[in-house]
Amino acid sequence: MLKITLEFQEDEMIDKQQLQAVMLALTEADLAQAHAKYQQFLAEARLDRTEVIERDEHAQAETAADLAEAFDDFEHQAESKVAAIKALDFGPKDVVEPGAVLRFGDRFLVVSVSTAEFECGGRRCIGISPAAPIYQALEGKAQGDDCAFRGRNLHIHELY
Repeated sequence: MLKITLEFQEDEMIDKQQLQAVMLALTEADLAQAHAKYQQFLAEARLDRTEVIERDEHAQAETAADLAEAFDDFEHQAESKVAAIKALDFGPKDVVEPGAVLRFGDRFLVVSVSTAEFECGGRRCIGISPAAPIYQALEGKAQGDDCAFRGRNLHIHELY
């Protein structure tokens, strides 16, 4: 797992360009891993046609081909995420929209692409997609606003 840490002071505003760089680096690492796995399974799916092929070898090659296809799909998803992160405007936001970063308690949500939780400057962050159900509840809200999501009240403490 790739870990990139950027240091922020508690009273310092988030440098969204650095946050974008961290998200981009993590997503590019996912892309590289997916590509490597795709190549590995693709190589295992190739059979040497000059030799006799046993039934179990053929079955293993088919399984490897299926796995290669799955990693090819993951690779394309990661490529799309990289492109989306690069194209997104991470400038200051007054309302929740793509490119916004908002804080609930000790967690920061980055409206961009979905990601696993990651750490940036000692802060717990997670990327969410504009297609995520939570985004639908948050869209257009401002700092200090509340919204209901799955029976819980969420308060937007900070919005960048």
